[in-house]
Amino acid sequence: MNTTLIELQDVAKVFHAAGGGARTVLEGVDFALHDGEIVALLGKSGSGKSTLLRIIAGLVAADAGRACYRGRPIAGPLPAIAMVFQSFALFPWLTVRQNVELGLEAQGMAPAARGARAGAVLELVGLSGVGAALPRELSGGMRQRVGIARALATQPDVLLMDEAFSALDVLTAETLRNDILDLWDGGRIPTRGMLVVSHNIEEAVTMADRIVIMSSDPGRILHEIRIDLPRRRAPDAPQVKALIERVYGLMTQRVPA
Repeated sequence: MNTTLIELQDVAKVFHAAGGGARTVLEGVDFALHDGEIVALLGKSGSGKSTLLRIIAGLVAADAGRACYRGRPIAGPLPAIAMVFQSFALFPWLTVRQNVELGLEAQGMAPAARGARAGAVLELVGLSGVGAALPRELSGGMRQRVGIARALATQPDVLLMDEAFSALDVLTAETLRNDILDLWDGGRIPTRGMLVVSHNIEEAVTMADRIVIMSSDPGRILHEIRIDLPRRRAPDAPQVKALIERVYGLMTQRVPA
């Protein structure tokens, strides 16, 4: 059996409004991410997908239940878990290389070593030669590559992606997704598991080994679908189209589980 990287047991999260009201965002969530798999998390707005990711990243604490990494409770951010955000989340006053080095600097890596690591990972994601540029000088796709490079620079065991491609145009997003999959399937990154939050069904079906569909208000896991098709998966291939239609049906409750 594959090693369990991330495990959530009966996780719940409640947000409290300034006026005193409370909203249960997550309730009774049981989930596991195993060694060697990519899991896509789908759900409508209000399903708590991003909150779930932040609990795993150690950025937000669960109000109930357990969140563990390799059997140990997640009590805060861990070097082994990195996250890529939808909004790129780059510091505009830092160069590309400095942005990539941030996580390494926080880990106490010596300047020469982190410079070498940053250069290597920028080359890995197709950004060699732009280390001295500022984020504003780059296209949206290139800025997201910087965000991915920053996450990969720490050589994470688990990579979390929160709508990482949704701010990009269709062709740029497809290219970037394929590049990530090439790195993963080619064993060129040390990452052992990926959890991808998305609202794009086609993206989830073409990337993931398993799809998890969540309900809304509160967020609970409704369905899980395992995908055994080899990558790359053409969206217009019959088996892929059938999966896309099945997932759409489950998300809109048009077909039985």
